Amino acid sequence: MSILQLLTAAVVSFFFFLIAEPMVRFFLRMFGVYDIVNEGTCHVYVLFGRVMAVLHEPGLQLLWLKMGPMAIIARWLGQRHVLDMRLDQEYLRSQPVNSEEGAPIGIGIWYEMKISDPVAYLFKNTDPRGSLAANVSNATVRSLSNMPLADMLESRHVMSQTVRMEVSPKSEQWGYKLGSVYIRKVHFRDTGMIRQIEEKVVNRLRQVTSAILQDGANRVSVITSTAERRAAVEFAKAQAMRPKIVGEALQQINEDAEVSAAMFRILEMEEMMKSEGQILMMPPRSELLTQLLAAEAV
Repeated sequence: MSILQLLTAAVVSFFFFLIAEPMVRFFLRMFGVYDIVNEGTCHVYVLFGRVMAVLHEPGLQLLWLKMGPMAIIARWLGQRHVLDMRLDQEYLRSQPVNSEEGAPIGIGIWYEMKISDPVAYLFKNTDPRGSLAANVSNATVRSLSNMPLADMLESRHVMSQTVRMEVSPKSEQWGYKLGSVYIRKVHFRDTGMIRQIEEKVVNRLRQVTSAILQDGANRVSVITSTAERRAAVEFAKAQAMRPKIVGEALQQINEDAEVSAAMFRILEMEEMMKSEGQILMMPPRSELLTQLLAAEAV
């Protein structure tokens, strides 16, 4: 085989697999030979108002084995509905509910759902998703109204279970299976009430802060006054004991005349040194000098 023949065969094969092979697969699908079901989807074939086949399993499906000879015209004269069977979720914001005390409350509810019955989903309700949302909203308002405000703000798990139990039987009739339901947000809807609550909270915080400061000041005052009273008592005791101690010391000193004279002499000299007067030292037996100095001072 020559190189030209090899190139020709390669080009023919390339264009065959590029153009002819997809066209062959397209005509096979159009004549109902097979179909491919993707993961997480479901194919429902309807012919002349009758459900011919429901394909759940992903992969290659031979329609001749499912519908017989009617598979030839199922794609031409009938309909093929491709449904998403994966888990979906929805969030409804601020559903209006009134508490037992009359407070306007908004509840945000989150829920999951998935298609459980493809045939019922297609033919029992024209808008199953919207009907489920309306059902959840109505169940929330109906089952959670007139609850105590404290329970609304605290027991969200109980409220979620209440809504789910009321919605589930109705949703299954439409081919929709309700999954988890959770109350995510509970809030006040009246702006004026929100402002009043904020003002009350701020005033309460100010009162608590003032009470704490006043209590601290009172405790400090009590501690200070107690300490001052004890200090005054101790100083008074010390002042009362001082004369006794000094008297006992002087009594012991007076028992020895020489010691007593020396002590009083020392005290006298200390007082003289503390004074601002001048001290003149004169030799003994100098009466004339004394008289002259006295006369000069006058």
